Amino acid sequence: MAWFPAKAWTSQRAVGGYRHFQLVTQGGKGEQRWVELSAVLDPGHRERVLWRDLNDADLWCSGWQQIVENDDDVVNHQHDVKSAEAVE
Repeated sequence: MAWFPAKAWTSQRAVGGYRHFQLVTQGGKGEQRWVELSAVLDPGHRERVLWRDLNDADLWCSGWQQIVENDDDVVNHQHDVKSAEAVE
């Protein structure tokens, strides 16, 4: 049976500073099945990931997902904007 993993992946956390990856190649069998992914912004940066890890929703999502900043970043950014406006 053929094995066709998705061609685009998003990491839930930065991996080598990157979150969006594309499929380069795949290999292995059974529990040792893996994929090699390259960072979209730097194709020279490659990661080999076990298939079981790639299927862990806490680690990876298939497709290129929008990165949502956490609430602390949004609050701090809004505070910075208000502070800058007050200075002017």
